[in-house]
Amino acid sequence: MNPSLATSCLMALVAGCLGGCVADGTSSQAPAVEADVPPTASSAATDAVARPGEARPLAAAMSAADGVQQETSSIVRSDLLRWSDPAFRERFLNSYIADTDTEPKLGPTEVQAMQKAMTLVAEEKVDEAAALLDEQRGPSASAAFDFARGQIHYQKDELEAAAAAYRAAVDKHPKFKRAWANLAQVQYRRGEFELAVPALTKVVEMGGADAITLGLLGVCEAKSENYVAAESAFRTAMMMDPRAVEWKLGLAESLFRQARYADAAALLQAMIAEYPDRADLWRLQGEAFAMSDQPTRAAENFEMVARLGAATGELYENLGLIYAKQGIFDLAVDSYLAAVDKKPDGNLDPILRTARYLAGSGALVDARRLVDGIESRRGGNLLPDQRKEILRIRARLAAADGASEEEAQILTEIVELDPLDGDALILLGRYCGRKGDVEKAVFWFERAEGMEAFEAEAKLRHGELLARQGQYAQALPLLKRSHTLRPREDVLKYVEQVERSVGR
Repeated sequence: MNPSLATSCLMALVAGCLGGCVADGTSSQAPAVEADVPPTASSAATDAVARPGEARPLAAAMSAADGVQQETSSIVRSDLLRWSDPAFRERFLNSYIADTDTEPKLGPTEVQAMQKAMTLVAEEKVDEAAALLDEQRGPSASAAFDFARGQIHYQKDELEAAAAAYRAAVDKHPKFKRAWANLAQVQYRRGEFELAVPALTKVVEMGGADAITLGLLGVCEAKSENYVAAESAFRTAMMMDPRAVEWKLGLAESLFRQARYADAAALLQAMIAEYPDRADLWRLQGEAFAMSDQPTRAAENFEMVARLGAATGELYENLGLIYAKQGIFDLAVDSYLAAVDKKPDGNLDPILRTARYLAGSGALVDARRLVDGIESRRGGNLLPDQRKEILRIRARLAAADGASEEEAQILTEIVELDPLDGDALILLGRYCGRKGDVEKAVFWFERAEGMEAFEAEAKLRHGELLARQGQYAQALPLLKRSHTLRPREDVLKYVEQVERSVGR
């Protein structure tokens, strides 16, 4: 058995089962409560809350909590080196016999059994100690045996069994504060956040309201989507430990979840003043600005994150979207291409939507630069739908430049890739109509009309073509059907004009 594990188990048994005691034999409950929390495995930090994007403030909070617990545990272990001293051991056990408000009692024979169990642990015979504790446990036995057994399960990472043992301890002795605290930790590590909340609340009610306990309570409330309660817990933890940035981040996240973005931004501003090099603070505040309709301030924050070397592909996409909406198209393209560089296998759909928007807004140079940049970076890895979308955008760019033949060539390539692409069929029909090839135009329109999603648009364009040819009687049913499928005021007025032409 690993000696450090044996020492940890011994610490858990002594500090966890026999109450608080100092070397001179006097009872001291408060230090025992602080020292008995078993170190949480490092994996707990990776299980914490997640919010958009992102640095995960609540995970950081848990990591800080682990650090405090490990530091406390190391202090306790240094005291346990004296357990081999018979006089110290006797004073320790005798001090336990005194009754307290939060600790279960041990009878004289139970004290002897507990002493023997701890001796076995000290000798690294943990399995024998566990067997002895199992013999002593039972409905009428002291809750201290259940707690001690839970400690051994906890140290061996047997979380389900540890939770059952701690639960048995608090069922027998409802005021067993340390058992409630350890039960909450096990429930947290098992992802049972809603179950951990009442256990942590019990600890607070019994006087265990330290910053770590309240911070963990805030984490569990947030994971249970009780954001108002989480806010309250984090604020109280901050009062008890004003320097702990983790609880401030937890509070900021709780404010986010309540859509209180201005409050979150103000809190983060104070934190940025103290930690100006923390990119996660700049990013979170930028998100708060974006959500509170302050795009310029959001862009400033995101640019700062990029300068600090912590920009992600998602952040560059957000930055590109902000610039595009503000009409700063050149910076939007720069940001989107940076996003593609950051995410070589990422989703291109949002970026392609922006490219289509730029082409439709007349920003032809920027749209072409964005499409060219995407193809140069991802040309060999484009999905069929992405390739089609790029071709559609290039067709619009060609049409805007008056390059009709290039437009037709691109649209034909799209249809070859996907014969059921209604948009491309309609655009081909309109191209042929402009070229005067009515028969070919009608052919493309009729193909599109056979698809439900494109029927309204295809019939509208087909009817317009026939009306321009003076074929009003043939155009009218097509136009009426289009308006029935997708009512529009401009189409209705056009139908009325055609009806008057038919009646002449």
